[in-house]
This record gives sequence, C-alpha cells and structure tokens, in this order.
Amino acid sequence: MTIDNAAAQETHAFEADVSKLLHMMVHSVYSDRDVFLRELISNAADACEKLRYEGIATPLLLGDDPQPRISLILDPDQGRLTIEDNGIGMTAADMGETLGTIARSGTKAFMDRLAADAGQEGSQLIGQFGVGFYSAFMVAREVEVFSRRAGTDVAACWSSDGLGTYRIAPVDLADAPARGTRVVLRLMDDAKSYAERFTVERIVKAQSGHVPVAITLFEKPDAEGAIVADGAALWLKPKSEISEEDYADFYRSVAGQYDKPARTIHYRAEGRYEYSVLTFIPETKPFDLFDPDRKGHIKLYVRRVFITGEAPILPRYLRFVRGLVDSADLPLNMSREMIQDSPVLAAIQKGVTGRLLTELQKLADSDAEAYLRIWENFGPVLKEGLYEDFERREALLGLARFRSTTSQGGWRSLKDYVADIKDNQTAIYYATGSDLDRLSTSPQLEGFRARGIEVLLLPDQVDNFWTTIGVDYEGKPFKSVTQGAADLGLIPLTADAEKPTPAENQAVDSFLAFARDALAGAVSDVRVSERLTTSAVCLVAPDSGMDRQLEKLLASAGQLPQAALPVLEINSGHALIQKLAGADDADALKADMAHMLLDQARIADGEQPIDARAFAERLDRLMRRAVG
Repeated sequence: MTIDNAAAQETHAFEADVSKLLHMMVHSVYSDRDVFLRELISNAADACEKLRYEGIATPLLLGDDPQPRISLILDPDQGRLTIEDNGIGMTAADMGETLGTIARSGTKAFMDRLAADAGQEGSQLIGQFGVGFYSAFMVAREVEVFSRRAGTDVAACWSSDGLGTYRIAPVDLADAPARGTRVVLRLMDDAKSYAERFTVERIVKAQSGHVPVAITLFEKPDAEGAIVADGAALWLKPKSEISEEDYADFYRSVAGQYDKPARTIHYRAEGRYEYSVLTFIPETKPFDLFDPDRKGHIKLYVRRVFITGEAPILPRYLRFVRGLVDSADLPLNMSREMIQDSPVLAAIQKGVTGRLLTELQKLADSDAEAYLRIWENFGPVLKEGLYEDFERREALLGLARFRSTTSQGGWRSLKDYVADIKDNQTAIYYATGSDLDRLSTSPQLEGFRARGIEVLLLPDQVDNFWTTIGVDYEGKPFKSVTQGAADLGLIPLTADAEKPTPAENQAVDSFLAFARDALAGAVSDVRVSERLTTSAVCLVAPDSGMDRQLEKLLASAGQLPQAALPVLEINSGHALIQKLAGADDADALKADMAHMLLDQARIADGEQPIDARAFAERLDRLMRRAVG
C-alpha cells in the first residue's frame, strides 16, 4: 500500500460496543465461521445495487464499466482472500462512519446473546444487527478495505487487526479499485482453507448463489476467472425452476438471517400493475421484532434496480416478513416522497398485504400445526393489526389464536369459540394480564367456569388495546371478565359445579353497607358477585370504567393521571362472608376484616396491599385474636 501522505493517516479507537463485539468474535469459538463470506458478499452486492440506482440519475458514475460484478480472489500461498466489487464505493469519511461504529438498535441485546451462546448459536446471529462486516475477524488476523467512491478521484484504506483500533489513510489510486471496494483478509493460521477454491466455491453456492450480482472466482491473483454465480434474479424465475434449497439460500441472503423460512410466498401479479413478489416468513423471531420504530424489511426493486431496503410495502404488524417486491410500473428515479404518495405503490401495498393474509389463512386451514408455529412466534405482532387495520380486521380475527380456560394448553380460534358458545351467552369473554398462569387461576373466572363458559386468556400487552375498541366477531362483542357486571344469571351452572350457599339478604346487605363505609375512598362500590364461587372477594372495574389491566398498563407508562376506583365484589355464599355478615358492627375487627378483604383481592390480582404497614398491623391483630 502506498500512502499519499503519511501524516494524513489517522488512528481511531473503535466505539465500546464494537470493541466488545470484536473481542467476542476473535476469542470465541463458533459453530460455523463460513457465514463471514456470505456477509461480505451481501455487502458487496448492496454496494453494486446502490450504484445501479444512483446511476439512473447520474449515468456518468457508471463510466465505461456499467455491468455490476463481484470478484473473489484467492491467494493460498499468502493465506489471503480478497472480495472486490465495482459498486458505489466509500470515501474516508464513509469508512469512519460505516466501519467504526454500530448504529443499529439492539446491539447490546445481540452481544449479550452472542456471549451467552458462543460456541452454540453464535454464527446464526451474525447479520441480524448490521454487524456482518465484523464477522471477517472470525477468520482474519488483519482486514484491509481499499475503496474509491464512484465519481471521485481519491481513494482511501481502512485497516485493523480487530484489537481495539483502526486506521484510515489516503492511498494512491493505483492501489485501489477503479471504482468500488476491495476487502483483503489476511487469514488466521486455522482459517487458511478460506483461500482454497473448493471451500470458497462451496460456500458461495450454498449461501450466496442468488445475489443479484454475478460472482467471479479467481484461484490466484493473476489467474483466469470462473463465474460461480450468474447474478440472475431468483424472483423472476419460474417457481418450477427453483428448489427449496434455492429459496432458503436466497432467504438467508436477503433477510440477513441464518434460519430457514417457515413459509415462502412467491408469485407474479399481472393486470393493471405488474410486479413480482418473493417474501418469506422466518422460522425464528428476528431480534428487532419489537424495536420501537417497527420498521419493515421489504426491499423494493424497479425492473431489477434496487430502490430501498425498507420500502413501506407491508403494514407494521407484518414487519417480521422478509423479502422483496420488483415493480415494472414504478418510475426508476422515484424519490422517497414519491414512494409515499405513489398510487401504484398503494395498489402494490394492498395487493401484497391481502395475498400474505390469504396465504396465512390457507396454511391455517391446511396445516394447523405449521400455522401454529408461526402464530407462536408472531401472534403478538399480528394482533397489532386488530387495533390498527380496520379494513382487514375480519381476516386478522380469523387468523387469531388464543389460549383459553377450556383449551387445556392448546390454541383456540374464534370460530371454535363461537361454535361452543352457551345458550343466552351474548359476548365473547376474555381476561387480560401479563402472566398466563396467574390469569388461568384468577378468581374472576370462577363463575364462568362454573357455567362452562369459555374465557379467552390474553397475556400480551397489545391485547389490552384491541379489545377495547368495539371489536366483535360474528355479532358477538368482546367483554372483559374484570369489567362491569358479569350478567351470568341467565346461564345455568353445570351439573358438577359447586352450588353457592347464599347468606341471608338482610345480613349481607348490612355487611355491604358497612364495608362501603369502611372502604370509602379505596373502592367505588361493594356488591355481591355473580363471578365468584369459591373465593371470598375479587376486584373489577366499574361498568363504565376502563379495564383494570389496561388501566395498570397506562398508569405504569405515566399516561393515566388518576385511576378509577375499583369495585369490590364479595361471594355472599363464602363461609367467611357469612360469618362477617352476622358479626356485630361495633366489633373493631370487622373494619380490619373489610380492609383485609380488599388487600386480599389486590394480592390475587398481583398487586401490593394499599398500605403495607397497615396491612401488617391488621394481620397481627387478627392472628392474635385467632390464637386467643
């Protein structure tokens, strides 16, 4: 390397996250180091696609070399592997920004998982956080990157041994590609096989055979090249010519993941607008599934020209889908604003979204087991559409699956629920929470179980929102079991249900009045419950109030200045309530018991007593009285 100006060479320290990541890659043992080559080829292909796009507006950038290509140059004698492209290239500033930092969200989570899974699944995580370039340090003791950005007359070199610092320096144009980027890996002693034809050709065909740029392999720096991947666009080929392995390889390349697709959707739409679609539903959850920005990952091409990697093709609740759309009707020089406002793109969005939901429904009907694996991974995300997408809510309700009080650990559809609905049952009942086990043992469910009424158990945060916006299924509204009156009087108890033994009305009424006075300011009412059969008490939201779980969620996020007072419901047939109903109102312990009942109901709901010190003092008085 000839440095134009030695004084211009700059040494920088990697950001802390990068240093930690590099340490893990250099010092850990991975199950499959081959993944590094896929990542570097993917970067090279992206650079070629970016140039092809910019060349539409500025043809001079392509010069006399318009055909994109990737070259793999082997040097087994020197233990060196070079990956070169004639894409967009980088300036020195680009190198510092792109190769010295990790900007994508979720990096800490990636590294925590990488540290935990080193030697097991580490290689499967590469590529999911924009850290693919750094995978080179799994096999290289030193990496040099020579680059010249298209349209410029300067070149630079980035180099590092991965031990904490990197250097950027200007270089003679003769030492850099005429345009694009050259990545030189000086291989570790135990990685010299990556400079051998058999190894490299095997990896390319297995993992990068379908990138949209031709790949040429040179066995030695001055040898004749042989094409190992033709750069044909897989999505434009007939499905009959594509194997499952081809689809899986392409999925890994386009998605930046290392699992297999759980479902592949490949078709060509013809009619008013023509476009090709190749999308995949991942087998495992992407790490950025719940990133706050909820960005999609569908690539947009126009007549095979790459436009953007985050096209707004699918609604956000389908952000787990990976793949691409290639349009024949969109303008090649479309801007980001044109993407947002294009009627052609709006038609594509509607068509692709509808097709994906239809394919999911077909899978649910034909292979319930395969569909449930997808639902278990992405159900919470799909349910966001129940809240956001009114137009497709009916289709999403048909796709939804739920745990319930009668599902015995399995999944139930709303079609199943409605088929088993009880006579005189006017609603689809549900309970929301954060823990499925706690939900299934909630006292509010007792009266429903006693009547054989199925209750959906909804443990995901999004369930607190979509259930409150007036959703119904086949004319049956959704109703929370912890909100308002239960309205169970018209549905008889099952034959084997324990029959409650009500207390005398006058005595119960007296206790209710006493408890209302004692708990004034803590509850909005105290009333007899239709929900309870074995527990003494439970808390519910007022008839016109917000569901209690949603109220808790908003309060914890600081979005609810003042919560509504709950209703305390009592089981008039419970032995404790009967005993209290007959107690003397003058007894001071009766007031203690009223407060203890409220705290008992709060604890059953997973909450703390209102006043922990007062709770302990009351409990002490009651225990002392119990032991005489």
